[in-house]
Amino acid sequence: MLSPSVVLLMIWMVVPLALTLWFSFQRYNLLYPDRSGFIGLLNYTNFVASPAFLASIGNTLILVGGVLAITVMLGVAIALLIDQPIWGQGAVRILVISPFFIMPPVAALIWKNMFMNPTNGLFAEAFRFLGLPPFDFLGQAPLASIILIVAWQWLPFATLILLTALQSLSSDQIEAAEMDGAPPLKRFWFIILPHLARAITVVILIQTIFLLGIFGEILVTTNGGPGTASTTLTYLIYKEALLDFDAGTAAAGGVVAVILANIVAIFLMRAVGRNLDA
Repeated sequence: MLSPSVVLLMIWMVVPLALTLWFSFQRYNLLYPDRSGFIGLLNYTNFVASPAFLASIGNTLILVGGVLAITVMLGVAIALLIDQPIWGQGAVRILVISPFFIMPPVAALIWKNMFMNPTNGLFAEAFRFLGLPPFDFLGQAPLASIILIVAWQWLPFATLILLTALQSLSSDQIEAAEMDGAPPLKRFWFIILPHLARAITVVILIQTIFLLGIFGEILVTTNGGPGTASTTLTYLIYKEALLDFDAGTAAAGGVVAVILANIVAIFLMRAVGRNLDA
């Protein structure tokens, strides 16, 4: 009875991975498919030795770390705010989670054209209102701009997870701390934050797995530029495959990306396990 699931899994996962491994050892250019042949580890050597490789690794780590920092800190703050009894609480929660339902390329285009456009964007108008020259966000701070866009998209997810964990906190602990004279900051640091530790760990784990594959936002805003200033590992693989037409090197890059992602996932899963066992 398990055979249909096994067959589907083989077709869905194992076959593409096997083909990727096969092409990573081949010289295969999409423009000259008749010149293909086995070249061993040369594709891996070329990909790792590429000047953009180290830059893409650094940009990927900065992107993931920046988005996680913003979403976790703001997620905790927003969860604390909307957990309070306020008028229109249901509508506020719907508005908070709405960015998560917008497709990444669409969200990136909105930010690029409506907010960050140095000529007629809202940020440019705000700078002019303050008597300052407009700032070209995507040209002068491309990676920071992408971090802002991606963080805006993933903030609702972090907020929902943290809000759910916050609502499971017993009010008796907070009331007892208030009666003992504990100020709000100490109540947050010693009661609320330890209670949210598991939820924060889950947010970091899930978001990291998805953030390692961020692509659409980069494609429609900066195209990895200027230079390699916003080129991540995922975008570098795309560039090798569909801009340079080098499918062999792109396949080698895909294998490298899978290995690095699995290393990160293993460390995160161990961190989650330690947190849940604590």
